[in-house]
Amino acid sequence: MPFGECTITLQDVAYQLGLPIDGEPVSGCLTDFESLMKHGRPTWVWFRELFGELPPQNKVKQMTVCYTWFHERSRVLPADASEETVRIYARAYILMLLSSQLFADKNANRVHLCWLPYLASLDELGRWATYLPRNDVVGERVMFARLSLDRLRVHDFVWEPYSSVEVVAVIHSEILVDEHRRLWTAITSLIYFAAIEWHQVDRVLPQFGGVQHLPQPALNIDWLHAKDGRGGDRWFPKYFQEWHEHWENRLYLVIPVDRVLDPGPSAEYLDWWCRVAHRFLFPEVAFQDLRPIVLIEEARHRRSSQAPSKVQVYDRPDNRRVDRRRRIGTRTTD
Repeated sequence: MPFGECTITLQDVAYQLGLPIDGEPVSGCLTDFESLMKHGRPTWVWFRELFGELPPQNKVKQMTVCYTWFHERSRVLPADASEETVRIYARAYILMLLSSQLFADKNANRVHLCWLPYLASLDELGRWATYLPRNDVVGERVMFARLSLDRLRVHDFVWEPYSSVEVVAVIHSEILVDEHRRLWTAITSLIYFAAIEWHQVDRVLPQFGGVQHLPQPALNIDWLHAKDGRGGDRWFPKYFQEWHEHWENRLYLVIPVDRVLDPGPSAEYLDWWCRVAHRFLFPEVAFQDLRPIVLIEEARHRRSSQAPSKVQVYDRPDNRRVDRRRRIGTRTTD
């Protein structure tokens, strides 16, 4: 944003999806997930039980099912649907949501069945959501969103939206249980099979009611972002052992946040941010001024809180090209 960073955190996952954020990572082996099936049942036996039928053979490829098959058969819930039918439709919707939106990859037209073990019991998911109708003015929405972000000022932005009475009235009480809440400020790895992300909340402390001081540099994990689990299956807890260990040690990586009445960026942070950041989405020609950072008076008094402790993790840049040349040689290296 023009005056700092914000990002998706485990707190957002808890509030917006109603999902528990503690527990074992979603990992393992993409072709060996059958070992997770209850009582060792084969994948397709369990598929029929969870979804009521099997897809046609031409809609199946190894351990994936064509997305359009799920979409066509579960697009509209029958008006006289039984409770079990509602559950089947809910499982199909969640499976499509996970595969195409939350954890999408290049294979966007297929749904991987590795999610079956996590769909067996809807009662344990505790999801809640409100349907938002879709319209086709995507371009206009994008332009409006960019302009809205560029025109934001510090006082326009609500750093802690979940503290409102309206939100508190509709959330599940278990979201606020300390067992889960304490992980909101853990600097740790988030794991989905071959995908690794870094939960670097020390850069967005105002989202937790604190003052934003100069943060650690963003962790460069381009090498991990290039992994998609293809090209030979692996047991990912061993292949990515270091990152699994970060998650296992998550309780020791929670940073304390010194809460203040007026969370936001410090004067030191704003000065640094103005010098180093790409702060706007639209080019400067779209505005009549240079859009300077306005150093508000409150920021001058945000120096008293203590900066969080640092978690030492090393960068993992994308060295695929270098590694390839080292393996096969080039004209210069022979």
